[in-house]
Amino acid sequence: MTSREAILSKIRAGLGAGRDDAARRAIAEERIAARARHLTPERVKDKSPDQLLKLFRGFLERESASVVEVDSKQDIPSAIAGYLRASNLPARIRVGGDARLTQLPWGSEPHLELLLGRAQPGDEVGLTHASAAVAETGTLVLVSGADNPVTLNFLPETHIVVVEEGDLVPAYEDAWEAIRARFGARAMPRTVNFISGPSRTGDIGGRLVMGAHGPQRMCVVIVRRPAPRT
Repeated sequence: MTSREAILSKIRAGLGAGRDDAARRAIAEERIAARARHLTPERVKDKSPDQLLKLFRGFLERESASVVEVDSKQDIPSAIAGYLRASNLPARIRVGGDARLTQLPWGSEPHLELLLGRAQPGDEVGLTHASAAVAETGTLVLVSGADNPVTLNFLPETHIVVVEEGDLVPAYEDAWEAIRARFGARAMPRTVNFISGPSRTGDIGGRLVMGAHGPQRMCVVIVRRPAPRT
């Protein structure tokens, strides 16, 4: 018997369960399949899209993130260029293979240089697309893959994230449901990152330090949902 088997055997004995307890296994599988929701915070219950967006933006800005709203995807390059100029940052951006980003009209900002692939040690600005945004805490949900390499989330000192208002959800449970709907129950991405602002820590002498474990700066570009026709 291995050490692992010995430990599990003691746990089973303490629970009064057999190695092949079909009833207990059925209960566990039923609970996993049901995916019961937890309590939803009052601050996001029955809120309109505009209220959720205001809440989402407020949380991010309180965490020192910059937030830019645009009316169209076509405006994203100009919004990013304006942010980089205002922040005195280089006009070189590392981006993955996400067509939602690479196919934008970058020609409207010819001075911007787009570099494709995973983040490299010398990259100062990374650009990614968020799969979802959570109003509950002002959190961006980013999934890993060739389209949006996880290195872009943490290696460059400046992280720019594009998210569409249509992907803004009230609570964490809604974000997980959106991810399952996109990837399937048994085809989840390797990594799901929840990011709520620039990296920071107060562990050293109680002094707030930005960029301790990741980007010093974050800019979130929100593509507003088109207004309904009247």
